[in-house]
Amino acid sequence: MKSWPRVVKLELIREQFLFSYDAAEELKEAIAKKNHELVYLYSSNLVDEIWKERPKPPSKSIRIHDLKYAGLDVASKLTFLRYELEGAGSSAIVISMLDEIAWLLNLRGNDVPHSPVFYAYLVVNINGAFLFTENSKVTPEVMDHLKSAKVELRPYDSILSEIESLAVQGVNLWMDKSSLNTAIVSTFKSASDRLKKKKRPILNGETGPDAIFKPSPISLAKAVKNDAELEGMRNCHLRDAVALVHFWMWLEDEIGKGVILTEVDAADKLLQFRSEQSGFMDTSFDTICGSGANGAIIHYRAEPGSCSIVTDKELLLLDSGAQFTDGTTDITRTVHLGEPTARQKECFTRVLQGHIGLDQAVFPENTPGFVLDAFARSSLWKIGLDYRHGTGHGVGAALNVHEGPQSISFRFGNMTALQKGMIVSNEPGYYEDHSFGIRIENLLHVKAVDTPNHFGGIEYLGFEKLTFFPMQTKLIDMSLLSPAEIKWVDDYHSQVWEKVSNLLLGILQ
Repeated sequence: MKSWPRVVKLELIREQFLFSYDAAEELKEAIAKKNHELVYLYSSNLVDEIWKERPKPPSKSIRIHDLKYAGLDVASKLTFLRYELEGAGSSAIVISMLDEIAWLLNLRGNDVPHSPVFYAYLVVNINGAFLFTENSKVTPEVMDHLKSAKVELRPYDSILSEIESLAVQGVNLWMDKSSLNTAIVSTFKSASDRLKKKKRPILNGETGPDAIFKPSPISLAKAVKNDAELEGMRNCHLRDAVALVHFWMWLEDEIGKGVILTEVDAADKLLQFRSEQSGFMDTSFDTICGSGANGAIIHYRAEPGSCSIVTDKELLLLDSGAQFTDGTTDITRTVHLGEPTARQKECFTRVLQGHIGLDQAVFPENTPGFVLDAFARSSLWKIGLDYRHGTGHGVGAALNVHEGPQSISFRFGNMTALQKGMIVSNEPGYYEDHSFGIRIENLLHVKAVDTPNHFGGIEYLGFEKLTFFPMQTKLIDMSLLSPAEIKWVDDYHSQVWEKVSNLLLGILQ
């Protein structure tokens, strides 16, 4: 008796917009091994038919990201992109990554919590550009901004019609299938296949329609910050430090007075202090405030009614960040408001040694981030300890707090080289299950380093600190630190005082 494959249905109306093309292909291959088949249905979605109280789409206005923060105007960015198109033999590109669209057009939005982006698609060709978003979110000011850059506005839900039209025109379309949803890629491929079978004559000198699958050129361009973006990042980190000083002073005082505070109370108070800083827009992610054993949960989130009390008997790990008009912050500090144990001090100190090791690293250009990961782990490795997360991620400039393509991680699949202008986090840690968690995080800017030699005729790179906030010295076991490491701690705290203290004068008096 013949065994028929079981068909697993992935419907176009919703799921094809939720799966990237690569993810859908991976799923298709995986289920094929079990004698199943993945098909795309063009019928109505059953979930949509029964979802009667579906929330309305976000409707907050899009805003212009000022040129003094962006550093490069839209016309210049589009010129760069069109140069990349010509070099790839493509005449158009479709972009769906929201941070790439926001960066390219110098716009910001409020559609996604913690990330200043807006729902949209963007098609750029050699002669024009078309933004697909809800018209109600486009203010007259933003419309003028788009017109000045020769960007036309199109309805958000007309993107598939545009993709099919590009195929009819014979366009060679650049698509990043790791990020583009299945609906867009499959629509273009299906339309192209139909036209090729009909042997349609070439129009307007086009040679397609063909899909050119390549990573988006915008990802790397966005990751390499210009001078204005770096200056904004430096400035917002100092204002963020002021908020953190207020917070830690308040917390230490409240705990000292015996006030009962939960992890949620602490996170809410930190948000209050941050919101008082100029240019504050939002948190850059949900604050991770973990007391005691909760600190050992790497992506812990405190919830009202079930979270722990902050006390002077346990370590407190606080990982938080903010979105400002001029930049994005992400900082982690681990403190003890009482007396830490010898074990906690040793673990903290070895995490600090790893943090220092990466901070001081000098490396040749074209070095992928994974090469540097061991700098942050070696001190922990010496006593048989480690941590189960990457050491560093890219950070956007007034954009997503996590961005690629660069990273610093034990996962050696990412071959993206660290380049001047990139921003990465430096966040080694150690987590003792059911007991405590430790993480120390600063953001770093990749810069050129003046070395006495240039072996191979290449440039050598290192890091500039962007984050300036003290480490808790009572958690440091000084006997474990080398003289050079002690000097690093002293020098860093001197820089913190120099850069932040003047901003506090008059506020704390």
